[in-house]
Amino acid sequence: MDRADALALFLHFLMLSSMAIGGTHTVMPDMYRYVVDVHQWITGKQFADAYALAQAAPGPNVMYVTLIGWQVGGWIGALATTLALVVPSSVVAIVFVRLSARNPSAPLGRAIRSGLAPIAIGLTFSSAWVLVRSVNHDWHGYALTALAFAIVMRTRINPLLLLGGGALAGVAGLV
Repeated sequence: MDRADALALFLHFLMLSSMAIGGTHTVMPDMYRYVVDVHQWITGKQFADAYALAQAAPGPNVMYVTLIGWQVGGWIGALATTLALVVPSSVVAIVFVRLSARNPSAPLGRAIRSGLAPIAIGLTFSSAWVLVRSVNHDWHGYALTALAFAIVMRTRINPLLLLGGGALAGVAGLV
C-alpha cells in the first residue's frame, strides 16, 4: 500500500467516523463497499472473517476495523483505519456525554437521543445484511441465518448455542 492509498483509506474512514451513529458496526456496509467492491483490496470472505474474528475475541467491538486495515495495508492500514474511526467519534461522544451530564433534561439532548436511535437501528440492520450476503452463497446459508434470527427474536436461548450450532452445520457440510 503506497502513501496515497493509505491517505485515501484514512480519509474515507475519517468520513465514516462522522456517521458512526450507534457504533462502528453501523458504517460497516460502506467499509465493505470501499475495501471490497471499489478497491478490491480484500475479498468479501476476508472481510467477514475479520469481522467474525474480532467479535469472537475479547475486547472492544471496533477491533474488526483494525483487522480490515491490517489486511488491506499492514501496519499502516491498521493505524489508518483505527485512528480515523476511533479518535473523532470518541471525542464527539465524550463532549456529548459531558454536556448531557450537566443538563440531562435539555430539549436538544433529548431530541438528539430520540432521533439517533432509529438511525442506529437501521444502520445496524444494513450491516447485518452485508454480512449475510458476504458469507451465504446458497439457500442453505440463508435458511440457517433466518432460523438463527427467528430463534434469537422469539426465545431467550444463549446466542453461543446458536454459534455452536452454526459451527456444527459448517463442519457437517450443510453450509
